Parts: sequence; C-alpha cells; structure tokens
Amino acid sequence: MTQARIALVTGGLGGLGTAICRALAEAGRKVVAVDVAAPEERVAGFRTALNGFEAHIETADVADFDACAALVRKVEDEHGALDILVNNAGITRDSTLRKMEPAQWQAVIDVNLSSAFNLCRHALDGMQARGFGRIVNISSVSGQTGNFGQTNYAAAKAGLHGFSMSLARETATKGVTVNSISPGYIETPMTLAMPEAVREKTRASIPVGRLGQPRDIARAVAFLTADDAGYITGANIPVNGGLYMAY
Repeated sequence: MTQARIALVTGGLGGLGTAICRALAEAGRKVVAVDVAAPEERVAGFRTALNGFEAHIETADVADFDACAALVRKVEDEHGALDILVNNAGITRDSTLRKMEPAQWQAVIDVNLSSAFNLCRHALDGMQARGFGRIVNISSVSGQTGNFGQTNYAAAKAGLHGFSMSLARETATKGVTVNSISPGYIETPMTLAMPEAVREKTRASIPVGRLGQPRDIARAVAFLTADDAGYITGANIPVNGGLYMAY
C-alpha cells in the first residue's frame, strides 16, 4: 500500500485554509494544518468543517525563519516526509502609502511573502531527495491589478508569483513543482467584514455574478498538488470569476 502524501497548509485554520485542508484530505493526503494560534473554538470549527476527515494541527509563526525550520523537522520526524506545501497564510494591514507605518508594511511582507521563503527553504532538501514535491503559493488578484490602500499586500502577493516562477526553474529537474494561485474575492471572514455596499459593488463587478467560495480555491490546490500534475510548474492559476483576465 502506498503511503499517503504529507501535506502542510499554513493559515490552515482560516476559512480558505480549512477548505484547502478538507480538499487535500478528500484526495487522500495526510494533512497538517498550521496556524499562529489554535484556540479551542477555532479548532472545533475546523474539525466540524472537515466533516469526518482527519488533520493534525501545529502552531507556528511562519514569519519566523527558525520556527519554520523546527516545524519542518517536526513534520518530517513525526510523519516521515513533507511532500506538499501550501503557503496560504496571509494578513492585511490596509492603508494608503502616505499613511502607512513601517510596521504595517513589514508585517504584511513577513507573513504573506517571507513565510514562503522560510518554509520552502527548509522543505526543499527533503522534497528533492525524495524526488517529489508540490508547492502552491496562494497569491491574489490584488497582486495582478493592484488595489487602493494595499501597496503592502499587493507587493507581497505579486512577489509570491515571481518567487514561484524562479523556484520552479530551480526545482524542475528534481520532481518538485512550484505554482501560485491568484484568488479573486472569496467569501471569507476577511471579505464579509467589508461594508455591505462595498461588497455588493464588488459582486456586481465580477462577471460570474458572485463572490468565490473557499472550495473554488481548494479545488485548484488539489489539482496542482496531484501526483500526476508534474508537468505544471511556474504557472499562476487565476480563480476570480472573470474579474481579471490576462493573456
């Protein structure tokens, strides 16, 4: 019997992360959900959303290089490998640039972009030694179009795709693929916190006529991390309902 692939998902207890964890579990992956904290109520909601599928939970600050090293070692020691890495952790600290404080800039860059470096840097050796790896970095349509008040977020998300393309070239001969996904507006607590009028205006601008669901992104992650997806690398998959289309 083939051993299940081990998948690590950062931001795993959030709305998008939970959907990704469930999709990977449904695909037969052994899932490790990572978040900066795991309060009981969030864990309970996560377990319920998995609908009977199992997942391990780890806490770590993915913006911390050494913490990521320890996390990767722990996953490999306890589960035997780390085959799939989904860098999904993200935060916003919105402000126009004229009013943005250095701490707002740095926090977003550290969590949304540097975390991908931190984890990939430590996970790659094992993936390449085993001849298999799937890395998916969750970017954003904001990284493609820009967004008012989000110079920090857009810069980090655009950087994720540049990072993915470059790393894809470095790992292509080693059985490791690296891709990014750029979600549009997805129905998560982050978008639900928007004023209703703004959310309706956003919905009206989307050609398919609705906000995305977390499962829309999770399906794309499951596709890119499949064992037989080895010929797709360095790609960015936009999942945005037609909000932004580019050749």
